[in-house]
Amino acid sequence: DRERRISATIMPPMPRDDTSAGAIRLRPTAPGDLAALFEIDRDPEGNARAGTKPRTVDVFLNVWERIFADPDVNARVIDLHGEIVGTINAFHAEGKLCVGYSIARRHWGKGIASRALTLFLAEEQRRPLHATILRDNAPSRRVLEKSGFRCTGFRTGEETDRYLPGDLADFVLD
Repeated sequence: DRERRISATIMPPMPRDDTSAGAIRLRPTAPGDLAALFEIDRDPEGNARAGTKPRTVDVFLNVWERIFADPDVNARVIDLHGEIVGTINAFHAEGKLCVGYSIARRHWGKGIASRALTLFLAEEQRRPLHATILRDNAPSRRVLEKSGFRCTGFRTGEETDRYLPGDLADFVLD
């Protein structure tokens, strides 16, 4: 007890690091998470950065209904000290296994996406794994490259019900 008091005097406790290995956890997405995920999904700045259009609540719920019904989708919530701060998923699109993630704007720049992707890649062993981002989305590019994804090229993405037209960068992790 005496040594602990001396040690605390010499070395005060470090502030809690919100992105430490023990702070960020991934868990399966559940229907009860959808209200929090909808708030993240409809953020105008998040949509602008991703090149997406905000979904209505009905469209959002229909998408998640399909996700929950598809055993091939690996959908996870990103949890920080009990708070839902994002989502990360592996899914098939255009015949490829893809990864996508989204972080609540108030948590941008804290390393959460990088840590979540590292945890996710340890769990999701299927390869190759593809990702597509807007070409000028430098934060997402850094997240992908730190995790070993390599850029395979650029293309122009056309407008769809979900996506805005834009210059895209494609990545792969073998």
